Amino acid sequence: MAGPDVIVVGAGLAGLTCARVLHQAKAKVRVLEASDGVGGRARTDVVDGFRLDRGFQVFLTAYPEPQRWLDYEALDFQRFFPGALVWREGKLHQVADPLRRPLQAAAHAFNKVGSFADKLHVLDLRQQSLAGSVEDVFHRRQRTSLTYLRDVGFSEEMVDAFFRPFFGGVFLEKELSTSSRMLEFVFRMFATGATAVPAKGMGALAEQLAAKFPFGVVKLNSPVEEVWGHRVKLASGTVMEADAVVVATDAPAAEELLLGMPPRKMNAVTCLYFAAPEPPVRGPYLVLNGEGRGPVNNLAVMSEVAPSYAPEGQALVSVSVLETAEDSEELERRVREQLTEWFGGEVAKWRHLRTYAIPHALPAQQPELLEEPHRRVRMSPGLYACGDYRENGSIDGAMVSGRRAAEALLRDRDVALP
Repeated sequence: MAGPDVIVVGAGLAGLTCARVLHQAKAKVRVLEASDGVGGRARTDVVDGFRLDRGFQVFLTAYPEPQRWLDYEALDFQRFFPGALVWREGKLHQVADPLRRPLQAAAHAFNKVGSFADKLHVLDLRQQSLAGSVEDVFHRRQRTSLTYLRDVGFSEEMVDAFFRPFFGGVFLEKELSTSSRMLEFVFRMFATGATAVPAKGMGALAEQLAAKFPFGVVKLNSPVEEVWGHRVKLASGTVMEADAVVVATDAPAAEELLLGMPPRKMNAVTCLYFAAPEPPVRGPYLVLNGEGRGPVNNLAVMSEVAPSYAPEGQALVSVSVLETAEDSEELERRVREQLTEWFGGEVAKWRHLRTYAIPHALPAQQPELLEEPHRRVRMSPGLYACGDYRENGSIDGAMVSGRRAAEALLRDRDVALP
């Protein structure tokens, strides 16, 4: 018996994971992607020999779902140092994972980033985050991340100097209003695996998924204008029919395509890339702004993490700003001014490569928005939706939602799960 004929709208990580499950179940799958490449928000551009991820992103190797679908060895993950450097009071201070880098953690136990008691509370946070299963984390009592950190016992200094820029860079909001469930989940992932990027950039994740399909399954430059019932209308005017349709776009695009889809607040980020003659920081570090002033939230010298991100003899600097600015030249000027305070006159020699302003980078995840650990993927008979906004704002969440949508579709059609 032939499997169902399914159209998947969107070739991001959710859509490709969904299509993989359907393909394994012998369904006929067509993936329609509006842009000229796969990956959605997880894409990589090559500019003058530099690999530029579309917004600073990292991959957490402890994520459960990607382990089912990705070949980690082939992705050749390049790892960050387990900790960070924090700019505070005119210099950089190292904060290290006390269990994986005990000597460095001990050496910097009394630095300017929080108190010695704060360093001990990191172990308390680790213990709480690791308790129970991953699924248990998403059923715990919720509060904001800020309230949660205070309840653990962290001082305001530690919150402002480390956690606000660190988790602010993860959740793309500095108020730490994100649900404590997400904080525990993300901290658990940081604590139990590596923080890394593929050697060929974050776009390699989707490219590896897409490479598993026969030729012609993924159709690029095919923007969908309307979805109704089991039909889709492309911007070209072409109408396509199927047994079922899965809308695997981001939240704003899904709101345009799916009648009655409630609007979802999205967090924004702007990422600036610079080519530098010399790296301002040696080593695979995430660098945090621990002073709370100026546009820069965090930066990383990506070529120190993954040498393949830059041509030999040059350094690639990625700078994240938790805002979208109308005047990109003015933002660049402010960023250079702040980083000149940190690294001196060498910043003037940096060549601006590209700025990515991403207004819809990540779904907001306040406690009320995560009250349901898993949001429904079946919208109506034969119509499904997946994406990180249906699960949680992470690569893991996007891929879980894609699998869930495919499994719901297959169950509805009495097709055995692969």
